[in-house]
Amino acid sequence: MPAMYLSGASTVWADALFVSVLQRSDVPSVMEVRQAIAAAVRAYGGRGCAQRVAQEFGDHPETAVARMRWARAMAGEAFASLVPAQAGTRRRPGLLVSGSAALEMAGR
Repeated sequence: MPAMYLSGASTVWADALFVSVLQRSDVPSVMEVRQAIAAAVRAYGGRGCAQRVAQEFGDHPETAVARMRWARAMAGEAFASLVPAQAGTRRRPGLLVSGSAALEMAGR
């Protein structure tokens, strides 16, 4: 999948989790996060989630910032295997190489 699509998808995931019924205090599992995201997207659609996020930032910016940070982190964890790591991020998958190719790369 193209990175642009995944970047857009991760935004929708975060928006959907933001508008979901899940709360940070629930300490949700990865499965619960995925289910909440799916339910919010089904209920509101991607644009509807974004509109609700915008409304919340307009009405309650002081709490919306913290909730969005939480939503982005949780959505990132829930779908980490689908989003390519970017330079400087904590989670960076390694290259799967073996034999002489691994030795060549180690010498660089």
